[in-house]
Amino acid sequence: MSRSLIPAFLVAQVDVKDLADYIARYALPSAGPLQKHGGEVLVASPTLQIKEGSWHGNWTVVIRFPDMAAARAYYEDPDYTPLKALRINELAKSTNLILVGGFDPVALGL
Repeated sequence: MSRSLIPAFLVAQVDVKDLADYIARYALPSAGPLQKHGGEVLVASPTLQIKEGSWHGNWTVVIRFPDMAAARAYYEDPDYTPLKALRINELAKSTNLILVGGFDPVALGL
């Protein structure tokens, strides 16, 4: 499998202050930069079941990108930067966010 064909994922756990405000001021305006970089929202939900460990926040998001370069380009996009700052500084009490590569059996020698 070519490395450029391995999807990447943005996974975030967010402690949102006000969900309606978060959706209106951050989530909806983020759609443009997401589409520009091939992002597809797979999960955006306050509902989860913790089976092991701990999970902080009241909003979970999983976004798939075509590859890690696209995921990084989205996160670093100048059009996304003010939205990111708004989320961090106003709309969320806290956020944990990672970019992670998809499963690559070739890299694992499988």
